[in-house]
Amino acid sequence: MNVGLVLSGGGMRGAAHIGVIKALEEHQIYPTHIAASSAGAIVGSLYAYGYSWEEILRFFKDIQFLDIKKYAINKPGFIDAEKFYDDFKAYLMEDDFSVLKKKLFITATNILNGKLKIFEKGELIKPVLASAAFPGLFAPVKIKSSYYIDGGALNNFPLEAIKQKCDAIIGVYVDGFDVLKMKDLKHSHNVIERVFKLKAVADNQHKFEECDVMIYPAELNKFGTFDKKNIDEIFNIGYTAAKHALSNYDLENFRTSSKSSQ
Repeated sequence: MNVGLVLSGGGMRGAAHIGVIKALEEHQIYPTHIAASSAGAIVGSLYAYGYSWEEILRFFKDIQFLDIKKYAINKPGFIDAEKFYDDFKAYLMEDDFSVLKKKLFITATNILNGKLKIFEKGELIKPVLASAAFPGLFAPVKIKSSYYIDGGALNNFPLEAIKQKCDAIIGVYVDGFDVLKMKDLKHSHNVIERVFKLKAVADNQHKFEECDVMIYPAELNKFGTFDKKNIDEIFNIGYTAAKHALSNYDLENFRTSSKSSQ
């Protein structure tokens, strides 16, 4: 049986995805297909490669996503996403979709023609970097003859990529929003982030009903996109939300006989 896992973007809130994976595995649920965007693409690629939730959490803690030493030169952005290649290569040592233990689909936005691209074969690391390249902050990533940025700009919850391939689908959305006060918007990047959140939720909320299990931890709204100092709390919120959501379902249709059956 094919079990799909859809992972949204959300910056450091993506650590909640790791908590969800821990909860799924405690319930003997091992997804066979993953569709992911932005931070979800990072988690999804590491998980599909074969890393445990503990190892993925360590990666999130160790890597400096806002490393100013990786500044962009003659590129439209402050940080050069491609300079993270070696950091990812240390984990994704075979840079190709073909070596993955799970089917993986990653979204990225072609900044030149304005179209969504779903990567599922060929080189792996650059599509992951592109999918997570927050526009305005990270420079677009060159892949072949074009340039790509954050997949969440056009599709932050790429259910469509695996909908017809799976018998059951679990969705995780970590980029929600609360009503704010003006004092919460202290900087221009707060306003930009807010606009992206509003558009993403409006575009993707109708898809939540198409998932067999939907995990949407509202408690994550208090954390910023680049809020790394609370990564353990974010992870635990994802874990707790997943356990609560799973308790409301008959999970026999989601379980595989063993981890090796993937």
